[in-house]
Amino acid sequence: MDSISRSSIDAQAGQIHVCIWRTAVQEDAEVSIVLLHDSLGTVELWRDFPAQLCERFKLAVMAYDRIGFGRSDLNAVRLGRNFIRDEAHTSLLSLLDCINVEKVILFGHSVGGGMAISAAAQFPDRIAAVITESAQAFVEDRTLEGIRAAKKNFEDPVQLARLAKYHGNNLKKAQWVLDAWTETWLSPEFADWSLKEDLRKLQCPVLAMHGDQDEFGSELHPKMIAGLPSAFEGQGEYVMFEGCGHVPHREKPELVLETVARFLDKHFPKR
Repeated sequence: MDSISRSSIDAQAGQIHVCIWRTAVQEDAEVSIVLLHDSLGTVELWRDFPAQLCERFKLAVMAYDRIGFGRSDLNAVRLGRNFIRDEAHTSLLSLLDCINVEKVILFGHSVGGGMAISAAAQFPDRIAAVITESAQAFVEDRTLEGIRAAKKNFEDPVQLARLAKYHGNNLKKAQWVLDAWTETWLSPEFADWSLKEDLRKLQCPVLAMHGDQDEFGSELHPKMIAGLPSAFEGQGEYVMFEGCGHVPHREKPELVLETVARFLDKHFPKR
């Protein structure tokens, strides 16, 4: 690893914290990887995975804290039904405008995967490919059961304090992060949400990775992501990891890297 840089950039809803991993080898690369975190996530919670991606594929890797998360500005607004689709405009587009590359590969974990798909549907000329990990494509009973269990677990103030460590050591901010996840997904107005329309508009290849023991979604999600007819029909694929839960890049990092390598070799052999 040659360098890691941190900065803040102005987005539509405020300043977002960005971290970029680079190697000297990738100066002429045509694409970079942008990571979109999960519902409780931050740049820091990706841990060493961005560095692993950067080193393995010799591409710049970028991750950012969404508004309200990590080191980015506070968010006092309750998330609405369209927050997954809105992320493309509120933060991601500002980041892409700061990157001196032609296109990016979006890699989204959990809800970040949904955001990646929606962004690719909205900005097809800016997105070369989408990789999702444990993404939800619709609201499933299994998803809601997992969220209810997590909400119950966070009634323990120790758990909220642990979450706050990654969000500026700010309990109020951590509570907003938790509520933005649990109360949004459990609300009646979100019950019929899905990625169906965005998936139909995709014009790039998609890889959907999923653990067979994921407590927040069954195999129906990656199958829908990879299989729904779109403008790029036949370019979607999914992989199920045996004995794996909701965080494959932490539970089975080598398997994730190998799967991503096969996908990138297939679609970007000259990267």
